[in-house]
Amino acid sequence: MSGRGLILAAPASGSGKTTVTLGLLRALRRAGHAVRGAKSGPDYIDPRFHEAACDAPSPNLDAWAMTPDRITARAAGDGLLLIEGAMGLFDGAPPTGRGATADLARQLDLPVVLVVDAGRMAQSVAPLVAGFAGHDPAVRVAGVILNRVGSDRHAAMLRAALERIGMPVLGAIPRAEALSLPSRHLGLVQAGEHPDIRRFLDAAADRVADAVDLDALVALARPLTTSAPLSPGIAPARIAIARDAAFSFTYPHQVDDWTRAGSRIDWFSPLADQAVPPADLVYLPGGYPELHAARIAAATTFLGSLRAAAERTAIYGECGGYMVLGETLTDADGVTHPMANLLDLRTSFARRKLSLGYRTLDCAAAAGPWQGRLNAHEFHYATTERAEGTPLFRARDAEGRDLGPMGLRRGHVSGSFAHVIDAASIAAADGDDHLS
Repeated sequence: MSGRGLILAAPASGSGKTTVTLGLLRALRRAGHAVRGAKSGPDYIDPRFHEAACDAPSPNLDAWAMTPDRITARAAGDGLLLIEGAMGLFDGAPPTGRGATADLARQLDLPVVLVVDAGRMAQSVAPLVAGFAGHDPAVRVAGVILNRVGSDRHAAMLRAALERIGMPVLGAIPRAEALSLPSRHLGLVQAGEHPDIRRFLDAAADRVADAVDLDALVALARPLTTSAPLSPGIAPARIAIARDAAFSFTYPHQVDDWTRAGSRIDWFSPLADQAVPPADLVYLPGGYPELHAARIAAATTFLGSLRAAAERTAIYGECGGYMVLGETLTDADGVTHPMANLLDLRTSFARRKLSLGYRTLDCAAAAGPWQGRLNAHEFHYATTERAEGTPLFRARDAEGRDLGPMGLRRGHVSGSFAHVIDAASIAAADGDDHLS
């Protein structure tokens, strides 16, 4: 069966599109459809909820950081692909909004279903939707799902208003506060930590299936572009990757790249105090080490084996993994915990400061799995109290402004706060050779 796709977007963040997406994925799977999800942008958390909803892998599709070939290859596949947008449909990185969900609609030539939070409007829904539908002829808004509707009478007013502008209404979902998802400082609490994820997903599917015309939604989907497999490149022969509640932010496409290049992947858990497996590269991804700092500090087998590996093996830490490679990590309660002491770095959550945005990184020499120019994303609340030594990257933000050096390297050990997404394409950056 050839693949078909559809994008679920919204006028703004907070419209409820994640819950609607999860309900649709679960309801369609229960109805017998081969369905899978994807997420616009660099979000680590929503794709894992997608996977729980429909038992199929959910890739990131990032129109700012990924090359067009990467996006096409990751979107390709059989069945129905529902891509959940990020923020508002046309919201992207400054200054022009590059990387918005609308860019995916253009690149993949897929229609958009707009999820509208209608809880505080009636006839005004029509000019709102008409504005989004007419903003860009290359972005086709094919239908609307009304969310958080107050009553049958409210739904009738909304439908009548949209009928006058010729916009199909695929469903009107009643308000349901019970279907909210718990969150923490980096977004939703992870799917694996939800106390009753299956019950939540089934409840969302029940509500969506009762309110949305699933057949009409499926009929809107359009064929996905076929794509030749990407070249796997070169990767270390053996890669040890930390994976548990403290180290969970790993992009599947990177692991796929390494696997297709012939690497053997060995997973291990620092929180379970497992020793680092023998490897050519040890990768500590991001996650929530600040919530588990005491357990990490007490994981003597893990820390001892990491220090021993550093004498002969490349070790790379990303965001949370970077903090664990440092001397100390101070948690939100002000308690300071000793870490691996492999980099001259001290970080703290006692005084939180948001660092957020896309980054272009220039790596002067190979570090861990990376070399050359890279596209990445930074999102954390940690404060750097001390960072001394040889910088790892030279960084610029999405507007091309020089952010100076980023990250550290010492011997075989390196890391930074940036989450690397893909090799940078100068053409994708409008030909601006930022870092030369």
